[in-house]
Amino acid sequence: MVIGQTAVIGNRVKIYQGVTLGALSFKREESGDLDRSSKRHPTLEDDVTVYAGSTILGGKTVIGARAVVGGNVWLTESVPPDTKVLLNPPELVFKTTQG
Repeated sequence: MVIGQTAVIGNRVKIYQGVTLGALSFKREESGDLDRSSKRHPTLEDDVTVYAGSTILGGKTVIGARAVVGGNVWLTESVPPDTKVLLNPPELVFKTTQG
């Protein structure tokens, strides 16, 4: 699990294994140095659940109260409260070999 320095995590939040709360990028100051003082990581409001393997990026990204982020979801935009974000399962192809 990776939780960025400026992430904000509310009360009663469940975060499962392999979740990243990360930054999209660093802004640069006029001097050219990286601006590490601004908010770069997402906010999870109260009672949010984030399932395994999900990635949530960006300082302006807010996951609203009671939202559920399903496994392996990639988010770079905010989610309203009481919303479920799910990934459609990929198509599996099974091939057997003839012996």
